[in-house]
Amino acid sequence: MKATKRVRLGLGVTAVVSSLALSACGGGDSGGDSGDDSGEDPIVVGISLPLTGDFSEPGKGVQRGYEAWAKIVNDEGGLLGRQVELKILDDQSNADRVVADYEQLLGNDSVDLVFGPFSTRLVVPSARVAEEYGMLFVEPAGAAPEVFEQGFENLFYAAPAVADDHYNHLADYIIAMPEGERPKTVAYAAMDDPFAQGTAYGLKDKLEAGGLKTVVDEVYPPNTTDFGSIAAKIASSKADMVVGGSQYQDAVNLIVALQQLQYQPKLAAFSTAPTNPEFPEAIGAKTEGILAPTGYTEKAPYESNTEFVEKYTEQFGNPPGEDEANAYTTGQVVAAAVEAAGCAEQGDCQQELIDWLRGNEVETVVGPLSWDEQGRPQGAHMIQQYVDGEVQIVLPEETKEAEFIFPKPSW
Repeated sequence: MKATKRVRLGLGVTAVVSSLALSACGGGDSGGDSGDDSGEDPIVVGISLPLTGDFSEPGKGVQRGYEAWAKIVNDEGGLLGRQVELKILDDQSNADRVVADYEQLLGNDSVDLVFGPFSTRLVVPSARVAEEYGMLFVEPAGAAPEVFEQGFENLFYAAPAVADDHYNHLADYIIAMPEGERPKTVAYAAMDDPFAQGTAYGLKDKLEAGGLKTVVDEVYPPNTTDFGSIAAKIASSKADMVVGGSQYQDAVNLIVALQQLQYQPKLAAFSTAPTNPEFPEAIGAKTEGILAPTGYTEKAPYESNTEFVEKYTEQFGNPPGEDEANAYTTGQVVAAAVEAAGCAEQGDCQQELIDWLRGNEVETVVGPLSWDEQGRPQGAHMIQQYVDGEVQIVLPEETKEAEFIFPKPSW
């Protein structure tokens, strides 16, 4: 990579608030009176998100993050002195639909910029469309290895680390434990999804290399609701540790099934699910000791994060989570490039945006970000754990808010 130049970007840049009219079945336009008296056309950002279907829960979180970014940017005066307008379509968690959406946004609607969708399954096909149009493509939720193996030259992931590296701090901690004290056996259950499997198997590879034995390795379809047979295999194995490569509802269903069998691991880790505010109630408030990787905490002291948390909470009534923060970061990254290049439209401008991001570092709500030539961020995720009923950072040492719990109390 080129030498990086640090750029501090607060919350964004400039524009006047425009209202968003979103259709639940797809086809939503931004509209209404924007209040813009500048005479400038708005900068239109095209986005496709899974607002219905398998990924609707995190998809709506990403939507809120994008909307928070647009509102804060607009309230502060705009991007290049122009209002920002979001045009959001519902891809229904479907890869064919997401391709059609970005074709419509770029070809028919001629949007100026595009932001990525949620889920590796949707990021890869949509990034191909963006590449065909020569567009910068910054995305908030495609962290699986395959995203960065496609040869995309226009893609950047707006988070601290790729999926394989999410659990690095946890793996290092476990392997460093005295051999007689650390877990010896691990059961893995992962959704058939590149991100979910990437997080689980990234940890699996590191733990196996450190001498921990895999006793269960199950992959299940995204629409799985009955986890009875998988839970029975895990319970029968008496694994010291269980790892779920999960989204949200599948993790809840698996944990409930394990609870019903009275299986008690010494340690439990689930990708993304524990960050959801509904998670504790969904599993009967027995969360103590459950782990998850996270690229974001609302307590992070970064300058732009302080304002983000305050204004997001005003807008939506509760603090942002990781999905919202990564979406907001996507906006920050694109805005930094736009301000630096002084343009935001299809055509030659897009290569200027891409080239600028290749050689610069951007300050965001998840910390400073820079990327390799494949668009991989050059960082690591923190490890959070339920401690005394609250989600707190326990790893790495320099950012921890509480001590690591092991063994995990009963659920």
